[in-house]
Amino acid sequence: MRTVLTAEKLWDGTRWIEQPFVSFDDGRIETIGSRLTDKLPAGEHVELPGAMLAPGFFDVHIHGASGHDVMEATPDALTKVGGMLGSHGTGAYLATTVTATVDATLRSLEGLSKLIARGPEEGSSVAWPVGIHLEGPFLSHAKRGVHPPALLQAADIGLFDKFWEAADGKIRLMTLAPELPGAVELARHATAKGVRISVGHSDATAAETRAVIAAGAVSATHTFNAMRALDHREPGILGVVLTDDNLFAELICDGIHNTPEMVKIWWRSKGLERAILVTDGMSATGMPDGEYQLGEITVQVANGRASFGDVLAGSVLTLDRALTNFVAFTGATVEQGLRLLTANPATMTGFDSGIGRLEVGGVANLVALDGSGRLKASFVRGRRADQGIGR
Repeated sequence: MRTVLTAEKLWDGTRWIEQPFVSFDDGRIETIGSRLTDKLPAGEHVELPGAMLAPGFFDVHIHGASGHDVMEATPDALTKVGGMLGSHGTGAYLATTVTATVDATLRSLEGLSKLIARGPEEGSSVAWPVGIHLEGPFLSHAKRGVHPPALLQAADIGLFDKFWEAADGKIRLMTLAPELPGAVELARHATAKGVRISVGHSDATAAETRAVIAAGAVSATHTFNAMRALDHREPGILGVVLTDDNLFAELICDGIHNTPEMVKIWWRSKGLERAILVTDGMSATGMPDGEYQLGEITVQVANGRASFGDVLAGSVLTLDRALTNFVAFTGATVEQGLRLLTANPATMTGFDSGIGRLEVGGVANLVALDGSGRLKASFVRGRRADQGIGR
């Protein structure tokens, strides 16, 4: 049955429409128009007065939710993860791995690839991965975070190709430490296969970072976190990330990984077209305090903080909360913030349509927000996703 949403304004990923309507049926958008100039289609009308409509959020860095890790790579795990994400406005995401044994990584990549190709159960309103983010094992020992040191690997093209084949080409993003021997060659090789390289978990110098960018890197993984500290004589990876106008850069905006002042610095540096909000969410997202898994790592979660010993281990952030935090920390508008979790991550990862945008014929993943950026409604493949799930 056709559903018709009406609101105060709409952002489709490229432009704003006043007094908009969106109609969708069978999970696909049929029409986008304005009540100022167009006739409302017939169907079930859902009025969202005062709201702004926008594309469903796209998280390019998330490990799990609802007690499950994406590396489980089972239908049940992804359904539980996707249910939580959908209820908070995320319509699509990159299933993000964490450093594990080679065999465990290969099993997860193979399972994730099959589930991505299969898609969610028909008629469900759960977010579903559209690709894979390989975070590890090609990371720095010095800035590994919680990634197990014994399982980190050299920047090996042969090993990457094994991962690529197991994933059936569905690796869309890979975090790489630029200082690793062979990193430039690996970046060039992976880029040629369509993989976006993100520099991170790194103690690289500025020169080492620039070399990998020249080889194809397009983004930075959770800016400030697991990165060499800024120094006025050796700006290092962070200095390059903040000053390269062509480089995208992720940020975890939970008030734990970065203070509001650091979020402002990042925003002023990366601006409207290169900043990307991510969650780095792990299996504890949406769950009570306790012990949870991040890959094969047991993480303690208390008072919104996920940690392994004294090291942060992902987050329990959701993208709707990341947006309201960003607006509160920086003074930016909701309209500006929307780009950071829709069009920008889609552009960075090369999804030209259907992700991070609203367009006729595209998947009906939409959110409705109030004037402060709080989520009022979430639709995933045309079905209401924010009802019946605690927020």
